[in-house]
Amino acid sequence: MTATGQVGTGKGFTLQEAIDFAIQKNVNVRNSQLDAVSSEARIKEIRASALPQIAGTASLTDNLIIQRAFLPANFFDVNASPDAPAVPVQFGVNYAGNATINLNQVIYSASLNVGLRAAATYRELAQRNLQSSKVTVAEQVAKAYYGVLVAVERAKLLDYNISRLDTIFNETKAMNQQGFVEKLDVQRLEVQANNLRAERQNVQNLIELSYTLLKFQMGLGVNDEITLSEQLQDRSIDDLRPLISPDPTFQYRSRIEYSTLETQIKLAEQDIELTQKGYYPSVSGFANYGYNSGRNIFSQLITAPWLNFGTVGLSLQVPIFDGFLKKSQIIQKRITLQKAQNSGELLRNSIDLQIRQSSIVLNNGLQTLQTQQRNRDLAQEIVRVSQIKYKEGVGSSIEVLNAEASLREAQTNYFSSLYDFLIAKVDQDRSLGRLYVGN
Repeated sequence: MTATGQVGTGKGFTLQEAIDFAIQKNVNVRNSQLDAVSSEARIKEIRASALPQIAGTASLTDNLIIQRAFLPANFFDVNASPDAPAVPVQFGVNYAGNATINLNQVIYSASLNVGLRAAATYRELAQRNLQSSKVTVAEQVAKAYYGVLVAVERAKLLDYNISRLDTIFNETKAMNQQGFVEKLDVQRLEVQANNLRAERQNVQNLIELSYTLLKFQMGLGVNDEITLSEQLQDRSIDDLRPLISPDPTFQYRSRIEYSTLETQIKLAEQDIELTQKGYYPSVSGFANYGYNSGRNIFSQLITAPWLNFGTVGLSLQVPIFDGFLKKSQIIQKRITLQKAQNSGELLRNSIDLQIRQSSIVLNNGLQTLQTQQRNRDLAQEIVRVSQIKYKEGVGSSIEVLNAEASLREAQTNYFSSLYDFLIAKVDQDRSLGRLYVGN
């Protein structure tokens, strides 16, 4: 229902451009984008567990009091009595140094393998959440955009009515001066003109409020100036009817909420598998290489050569009994999975209801719009005829005023119906997963 035009001041936006801009600036979308970046870091964190782990250590020890060991007396004197007191002996040096580099590598871990697969699912979930934020923003911006367009069209129509009523008022005032109509007719027209101007001011305030709401949804400041590059135009009901046709190719996965839930279910299944793999053994390899030294004089610890050492080996870890910890965790996680699957069934029913509801509301909106469009056309014809009759002296001013009031009511009802129809169309697109939000 759009055509090229200019509404407002400042940078111009079509509806799609406003949506694209909001997706770039909206705070909720930006936070979802940050969550996606965080998920990438989380994925790298998981993958890091499968890479070699290298660490270096170094120590310098001052043995202030060297610990003593007690040896039997006959260790030093074979003739000593077995009952002789043990002899304390110091084993160690005053100063010791050690420098080592350690390497550990996971060779086999069933849990790690599942974690690496779950990392891709975690990324998918973050992208789904980002897409969901974009869809919500697109819906909010579309509704706010249409709100501005409808308010602006109402203002244009009021300006036209005010101009037309001023013309009638001036003509009636001239006829009163010539003695053809009563002064009461002039006063009635003046009251109606004043009411129209008051209504025009209310609509102007509504326009400003609608602009403020649109800029808020787009992520702009309330003082920023924008232009709407689209405007409403009359279209026949036959042109609008194809807009409400159902989508025979609809799939639940088209709804971002459903595809997000599917990803959450997949992640819950992998979480259960991850805990189950905890019963499997794991194998790691390790290697150590370093130098150490020990001296009684500190300067010798620095000047004397250090001796090297190195080790390599395998480490096998076999879970035997954990007090039924993992069993209890698996029970809890299976319940979480079942709840998610139940939510999927509820969501499918909810989507079916939303589609049916939006279709009914849209059809009703089209019928109401058709009726109000017909009422507006009839009211315009009644005004035209009543004015002709009044000018020819066969009609009353009250008849003209009533016709004018009926026309304004019909015009107001028409634009209200038009707004309701546009909002219902947005709701239907949302229910069918057809809101375009880009990449």
